[in-house]
Amino acid sequence: MSIPIEEQLKLIKRGVVDLISEEELVEKLKKIEKEGGYLKVKEGFDPSAPDLHLGHTVSLRKLRQFQDLGHRVQFVIGDFTGMIGDPTGKSQTRKQLTEEEVKENAKTYARQVFKILDPEKTDVVFNSKWLSPLTFKDVIILTAKFTVARIFERDDFQKRYKEGRPIGLHEFLYPIMQAYDSVALKSDVELGGTDQKFNLLVGRDLQREFGIEPQIVITLPLLEGLDGVDKMSKSLGNYVGIDEPPNTMFGKIMSLPDHLMVKYFELLTDIPIDELKKIEEGLKNDTLHPLDIKKRLAREIVKIYHSEDAAWSAQKEFEAVFSKKELPTEMKDIIIDKSLLKDGKIWIIRLLEASGFIKSRQEARRLIEQGGVRLDNEKIKDSKLDIEVKTGMILRVGKLNFGRIVVKEE
Repeated sequence: MSIPIEEQLKLIKRGVVDLISEEELVEKLKKIEKEGGYLKVKEGFDPSAPDLHLGHTVSLRKLRQFQDLGHRVQFVIGDFTGMIGDPTGKSQTRKQLTEEEVKENAKTYARQVFKILDPEKTDVVFNSKWLSPLTFKDVIILTAKFTVARIFERDDFQKRYKEGRPIGLHEFLYPIMQAYDSVALKSDVELGGTDQKFNLLVGRDLQREFGIEPQIVITLPLLEGLDGVDKMSKSLGNYVGIDEPPNTMFGKIMSLPDHLMVKYFELLTDIPIDELKKIEEGLKNDTLHPLDIKKRLAREIVKIYHSEDAAWSAQKEFEAVFSKKELPTEMKDIIIDKSLLKDGKIWIIRLLEASGFIKSRQEARRLIEQGGVRLDNEKIKDSKLDIEVKTGMILRVGKLNFGRIVVKEE
């Protein structure tokens, strides 16, 4: 390849936690340099939910870096394994998805991932292609290559066993099936989060059993969400979706705790390492203002998934709303059927439910208690209130959600 191995390693190692092993990777790259060809770089995604967020893009961006170096990506959609569900990090058995649910979720994956990956250098494959034809005899042969002790090296299985929580026998098969993906595809490299390390190493073991040169294992950090504590997750509401509008994306990133900015720059943007070091140093010695740096972070991320013009427009909108206290140029209509009103009033919790800005009444009460709900800029302090609503009133929920009330006549 035209890019020196040292330069390839520098890019490949950016943001990486584990590289098992660097020496083996160098040997693979030397062979390609001498004989031509490319690395087959694999990652699997179980379509347990249809939408991707920035947490997913940490490894997707690493895949793209491999593509930029001339290598090829094996993007595995786990339509078969997804019906079991990865037990990694779970305190109880995951709900099994139906074949229909998996297929429906998988439909949106390809469209979303090509916001990052180069479609010309990507093989999108479904692991049901090689897992579905396996006979019971084949499965026995596969499982015979592993001991219960080996599977119990997983911390999550150990913990559940000690606590007396049930572990489904099918869950033991998950890492073996994921490993068989690497056998079927003869992958040279496999990526995953740090929580996937066990599964990835099982892939190396199984490849050896089949006489295949073992894959390189690369693990990447799990990305904390906007709360700064838990792993980014749609179910926790601390996520930034890659399909979200520019203004929403920008505003969410501006709510990120300061201590995560450098990590987000490193894992989610293309800012050079040297420049990143200057940003980190400037934040430490107070020569750079955190607000300015966070705006740049938000612009960089919005630019990747939309455009540079959209990024600057989103910043302008954010500054107007939060610095100049103006209303957003665009906001959703909150339709309230007149039949829900009694003497022109509605219970505040029902209004919040109608807005779509909350997931539960418990969340609504919490937001009110924290002063996070305003109607026409008046703070709502009591979750038991019946409040008068009219068309044109502005409801604000939290920092980012604005809606214009529309009372629908009968």
